Amino acid sequence: MSDDLGLRERKKRARREALIDATHRLVEQHGLDAVTVEAICAEADVSTRTFFNYFESKDDAVLGHVPWPVDSPAGTTFAAGGPTGHLLTDLQHLVGSFLDDPPVGRERFNRAFEIATREPRLLARHLAWFEQHKGQIVALVEQRLGEQPERSPVVVASLALFLTHATFVHWEESGGSGEGDDHLAFVVHELRALVAD
Repeated sequence: MSDDLGLRERKKRARREALIDATHRLVEQHGLDAVTVEAICAEADVSTRTFFNYFESKDDAVLGHVPWPVDSPAGTTFAAGGPTGHLLTDLQHLVGSFLDDPPVGRERFNRAFEIATREPRLLARHLAWFEQHKGQIVALVEQRLGEQPERSPVVVASLALFLTHATFVHWEESGGSGEGDDHLAFVVHELRALVAD
């Protein structure tokens, strides 16, 4: 039974990735506004119904929006109090893991971000999508902080979202150059300096 489930999940992932790849090819050839869901489905050889089983919109397919596994090894380490024991540093590691190992893979993530830097509405859509994961991040923070936390789990989770948002904004302002971790480190450095001021 578990093998069947594993095979089913692999097929779903392969179809999702095929849709993302088809979307990227068409957007690169024709531009975002000229590409339709129907054209993406024809390119990927699936029905529109299948497309909407995976993505809410064309923009989500461009961005590769898939369920984000916050129960990843990095999430587990964070919830357990690691990797350093310092909350802000560990938040940086957690956000960095989202950037370093995205569910759709680095190559697709980088292609999506490259397109997003040319289309401001896509960056806004990506940040709104990430905001939808706030509840999962709050749950991770609650695990880490325990039953009577000294810090507000909602504030800490909001800080993780801020770090992600500011990293993408700084990355975009740099023309999409460099690595996400470098931009994240810059944001954390600026935050520390601001708090210390």
